[in-house]
Amino acid sequence: MSDLITLTIDGKSIQAKEGEYILNVARANDVFIPAVCYLTRCSPTLACRLCLVEIDGKQAYSCNTKVKEGINVLTQTENIAKERRAIMEVYDVNHPLQCGVCDQSGECELQNYSLYMKVDSQNYTIKDVDRPAAVWGVMKYDPGLCIVCEKCVTVCKDMIGSNALSTVKRDSDGIDKVFKDTMPKDAYSMWNKLNKSLIGFEEDNCTDCGECISVCPVGALVSADFQYKSNAWELNKIPAANPHSSDCAFMYYETKHESIENSDEKIYRVTNEHHYSTLNGAARFAYDFENKVGGKDEEAFNKAVEAFKKAEVIKFNSYITNEEAYILQKIASKTGAKLVNKDAFYYKKFLENYSSTSGKSLYSSTLKDVHDSNFVISVGSYLKSDLPNARYAFNNSVIMNKGAGVYFHPIADPVMEKIGKKGKTTEFVYHKPLCEESILYLILDKFGKDLPQDVQTYLDSLKETRTKTVTETIKETVVNIVKDEETGEEKEVKKVVPKKVSTEVEYEFTKLLENIGQDETLLDTIDVLLAKKDKFSLMVGEDLYTHPKAENLAKLCGLIDRFTDFDIVIIPSQTNTLGVSLLCDLEEDASGFSVGYNEKADFQISALGDGDLDMPALNQQEGTFTNIDKKVIPTNVAIGYKGYVLNDIANAVLDTDVEYTIEYTIELPEEKGFSAIHFDKLSNHFGNNRVEYRGYDILPIEIVEEKKLQEGINSSFIVEELDEATSKTLELNEDEMIIYRANPINQFNEFTAIAHEFASDLESGFFASKSLFEKLGLEKGDKVNVSSNGTSLELNAFCDEQIDGEIGYVSTFQKDLATKSLFEQYRYSKAVIKKA
Repeated sequence: MSDLITLTIDGKSIQAKEGEYILNVARANDVFIPAVCYLTRCSPTLACRLCLVEIDGKQAYSCNTKVKEGINVLTQTENIAKERRAIMEVYDVNHPLQCGVCDQSGECELQNYSLYMKVDSQNYTIKDVDRPAAVWGVMKYDPGLCIVCEKCVTVCKDMIGSNALSTVKRDSDGIDKVFKDTMPKDAYSMWNKLNKSLIGFEEDNCTDCGECISVCPVGALVSADFQYKSNAWELNKIPAANPHSSDCAFMYYETKHESIENSDEKIYRVTNEHHYSTLNGAARFAYDFENKVGGKDEEAFNKAVEAFKKAEVIKFNSYITNEEAYILQKIASKTGAKLVNKDAFYYKKFLENYSSTSGKSLYSSTLKDVHDSNFVISVGSYLKSDLPNARYAFNNSVIMNKGAGVYFHPIADPVMEKIGKKGKTTEFVYHKPLCEESILYLILDKFGKDLPQDVQTYLDSLKETRTKTVTETIKETVVNIVKDEETGEEKEVKKVVPKKVSTEVEYEFTKLLENIGQDETLLDTIDVLLAKKDKFSLMVGEDLYTHPKAENLAKLCGLIDRFTDFDIVIIPSQTNTLGVSLLCDLEEDASGFSVGYNEKADFQISALGDGDLDMPALNQQEGTFTNIDKKVIPTNVAIGYKGYVLNDIANAVLDTDVEYTIEYTIELPEEKGFSAIHFDKLSNHFGNNRVEYRGYDILPIEIVEEKKLQEGINSSFIVEELDEATSKTLELNEDEMIIYRANPINQFNEFTAIAHEFASDLESGFFASKSLFEKLGLEKGDKVNVSSNGTSLELNAFCDEQIDGEIGYVSTFQKDLATKSLFEQYRYSKAVIKKA
């Protein structure tokens, strides 16, 4: 950890970590310094220059000047005030006076700073030029409103990693020279840049996360769907958590009545605290998936109660709160029903096997730790779609921490390749499926220290000495005899010339490299990437815990955690997968009369409006999730619900009288790591010091005493030959190809699929890269027959230009399509694809 230093800002003595920027330190200590272009978690852009301060008598920009011991900082001087005032005047030059209808009005930084700096006159002018608006996917860009602060460019590069936005040149008249001679220097420089620039967009790189909309300080970037729907000050901000993925990122549902005639609340948009929390596109745009219910259907409710009482199986997924999972466990404990949730079951088993070798009940890392690390490896997760916030963390590590990373996955991903400099700061290894075991062994072999004897012996058995020819260029001194033309004397002239020399060298080779289709150059590349790296993170995903050898992979992860410098994140595949795995006793499958909660069953209760009894959606509930960072996070009701809830059924089945579901929050079992805290006592905000005050951390449980763990590692870990029979399960016949179970960007589940901004975009189907689409002879609008796992389905075919390679994927975000049946447990399957 960096040493603390002491500095003074406006007479206030402040302690800070060495290396922090003055602007961040000031904000953390409630000292206000204006800045339009700066984002707390991103690199400085120096676009607005409003953050000018005086440091020991010299002016500097606080956004990119780091603190030093003993410095004295003044945030206000006469000259600084003049510069800031002039800058704000420049921003107001030709800025359209449409505040009355602008979406940003009321929360516009241009408005705020113009008022703060008392801009009541204009000293600068220039002829304007036509700057037509454009629609970019989910957003609309109005260059007439744009102040080119570059926040959108910065967040797309530093936080998201898509690099879809950039500054581009525009036509304009030159600024009159008189202004250069008379106006403050920084204001003129900023104006000169502003006058020549606009924001450019590359559609192929964009993942429609909308973070650029969030950071835009004016109305230049807005949601095309929200534009002109409401004034900001009319909306109620309800703090909540992302209901679609396990980051459970902090966000606000912004609501108001539907109309003068209809007083029912409606969600108009979702926003976030962009300085502290990043949203994926599903959280921001797939917000209106509520279940519209006019009232309570008593007859249907009574049938539901009877169904639960006689149910032999309760099927559900992990898009539920902790409290609901706890209720289902209580019902199952009383009735003897089996709880079936395959997602959480596989995750729970993986975590248990991981614990047997790591000695920890929970994985060791968080996304914040990944963000703060400087060397990241990702294995077994299609990060772009599985969990965009994990991709963001990978990008943050590489870009913000000047780190490096290695991404292992069978599907080639041009979007991921936007992270860092391919081959220089990031390496992308696209391997065959079922090679994940070899990858983990390779990590263990490369980074392991004091490994258990059986493990080390096995790794050594995979190595052999090989010989290769190495050609290098050396410098050779050549001596020539030269005769002087005038004197006739001979003399020696030495000249250094390059010479190629080939030599045979021996090196140690591990067969693990061949298993994943690589040679020794991969290890050489990793060695280069490792230079000056000291904080390591490994992210593993659903491909591992659905793998045929998931038990061994989990134990390998535990060993990596224990015997290397890597901290590990095991990415939950659904919003509350971790919470459900901790709270519920689960079965992989079971037979008998079944009740389904948002799942197909003999009797269904559903928030999708397709069941025997309606239930509220997650934006109509308050409760908690257990997120990927192992925190219990609160979420609140955005809009009301007039029907029954799961707690009503529980009261009838359990013969209890619990008024509100959140009364169970304090009952969540402490022996599973939860804390006895009432829902209304849970904090839910970020501080100016960038600390997350949300909920509480799950407490890890001691699994095994240290001595017993040490003795048991060898016996509990499966040391065996890499299973060639397993890898042959995906050997292909001539007419077969591999398909992957995954969803396109921002489509996570049945709920995102019915949100109005996504509902018309796509239907579930078969997705292929452009090259594979052409190879299969497909065109837009075609359908294909997909035959796999004893099932044949006719599906829509889509070209996904944000992937490469020969592996197509099949989506599962629509409940009424049986696409999951094309796969067994593992996410990969052999399939025959034919044009319908």
